[in-house]
Amino acid sequence: MHPLAVLLIFVTASAASAVYGHPAATDTPAARFWEKALPGTPMPEAIADLVQEGGPPNTPTLRINYHHVSASLAKAVLPAGIFFQESQMRVGSTMTVSFPPASVPPILPRDVADKVPFRNLADVLATFHIPPSSAKATMARDTLNQCTAASSLAAGEQMACATSLEATVGGATRMLVGSTHHQQGAVYWAASSALPRAGLPLRPYAVAAVTQLAGDRHVGCHSLPYPYAVYYCHMTGKPTKAYAVALRGAAEVSMAAICHVDTSDWDLAHPAFKMLHTRPGGAPVCHFMSYASLVFGEKAANA
Repeated sequence: MHPLAVLLIFVTASAASAVYGHPAATDTPAARFWEKALPGTPMPEAIADLVQEGGPPNTPTLRINYHHVSASLAKAVLPAGIFFQESQMRVGSTMTVSFPPASVPPILPRDVADKVPFRNLADVLATFHIPPSSAKATMARDTLNQCTAASSLAAGEQMACATSLEATVGGATRMLVGSTHHQQGAVYWAASSALPRAGLPLRPYAVAAVTQLAGDRHVGCHSLPYPYAVYYCHMTGKPTKAYAVALRGAAEVSMAAICHVDTSDWDLAHPAFKMLHTRPGGAPVCHFMSYASLVFGEKAANA
């Protein structure tokens, strides 16, 4: 049996199996690529839905720079519970969490995405008939700016933007390979929060199960506002932990989470410090993954 299959069997079923996902509904090139690149990791339902359906982007997605916090981010009103401390993930405790409804663009087939303009904003707006002065044009411009902001990265950080599922998976695994902690012969996995598109209402949720996922370096990939799916993938280069957390409210929802163990070089103005009453270099800062976001990691093939 494949080692990741063993992992999926022995982790707490109510949390980790839902976080890793379920097989894609249909046999698509993207699904076949996923199975080959991430053996033993079923495609998350949110990703399978976006491959099949998708929807137009209507709301901006928050991408947080840990080292250089803009004035707008420092003043932003963030969803309750977006940041939390690792110690809060205890079975039997409660966490107050909320997520707004998700509005995410479709994931294009790779052969289509490779032919669609990306870095030329004028071509993108013309191709998708988006007025240059519209809110959608502003969000597309912001996405391009974020995808070309490599100069703002700290030492050891990696980032990449991808316009197809195949490019997203490939970019994330290349970051893991490039890590100094990469294990030869490692098996890659991906996880996602099993959130409903309608989001989560603000309320206390009981922590029903917590399972730590493999690896000590992880890549987070988040969808950015664009006429079609653009994933921003990021690896800090510092130690991280990944978890599957089952939260129980009116119904049970399984969340993927990343904890940043070393925040010593984070900007003091980062909103997490204000929210958690801590400082750079203090206790680990954790956050849940939003709808259709992905966390990638690796584990030894013989584990």
